[in-house]
Amino acid sequence: MQTKPFRIGTRGSPLALAQAYETRSRLMAAHGLPEEMFEIVALTTKGDRITDRSLAEIGGKGLFTAELEEQLASGELDFAVHSSKDMPTVLPDGLFLSAFLPREDVRDAFVGAAAPRLVELPHGATVGSSSLRRQALIRRLRPDLNVITFRGLVDTRLRKLAEGQVDATLLAFAGLKRLGKQDVPTELLDPKDFPPAPAQGAICIESRIGDERVNTLLESINDRTTHDAVTCERAFLGALDGSCRTPIAGHATSEDGKIHFYGMILTPDGSRFHDISSEGNATDAERIGREAGEAVRAKAGTGFFESWS
Repeated sequence: MQTKPFRIGTRGSPLALAQAYETRSRLMAAHGLPEEMFEIVALTTKGDRITDRSLAEIGGKGLFTAELEEQLASGELDFAVHSSKDMPTVLPDGLFLSAFLPREDVRDAFVGAAAPRLVELPHGATVGSSSLRRQALIRRLRPDLNVITFRGLVDTRLRKLAEGQVDATLLAFAGLKRLGKQDVPTELLDPKDFPPAPAQGAICIESRIGDERVNTLLESINDRTTHDAVTCERAFLGALDGSCRTPIAGHATSEDGKIHFYGMILTPDGSRFHDISSEGNATDAERIGREAGEAVRAKAGTGFFESWS
């Protein structure tokens, strides 16, 4: 019988802590355990420490996970809670994504100071975003805008917007909702026109392969619909060698045992793109995503990637 608290690893940002608290609450409810049986351990990652450069410049997605994964692999943590879209497609040996919480809204939120909607921004307005996908999609829809790299915690970016450093920014609506800031967006972007990042809006839990005690605990809160959809999207990303250097969008929905997937890859300037739609049985989620990625890669050709890599 477990006597020591389970140690939950997380980044220390307000959003990351909110995700860890939600995970803890779901585990308490599922197992009838008191709060003191879960110790939340907040770590600072390289991605948190370096905010003056783009993720592509300093190493990509693993910047938000490496410190947590080191302590998870060593046994100092029992499991770690992450934003699924921050996770590299290849995990360290011995670790896996063991559970996903029910997915939040996948849409991107536009927060405009100069205009309430992206299409209404004045010519030449400056939009800040740290995401290459968002930057490329903005340029695709509004090539006249000035798009700049804009990193930092949610509150930091909103403060910079209020100070006039940019005319607008984009954030994940899921994160704003988890922080109680659902009234901040001036527009919610339609995923059909502005498809989300693979795994956007989903909280995942990473644990050790073979740790039956922990994995049995986590199995009770795994949302199968989210698990299947995110598995499909991450497979698409993996087939395209997706990282923070690559503008890639992907969105799968799982319903009644079926997966419906849409994916897109763009050049950073948004001038060219290739997209794909696929569907099949949810049990084949990984294969559907992987084959969609392979098909897009073949359709685009190596020249598409080499032209801006």
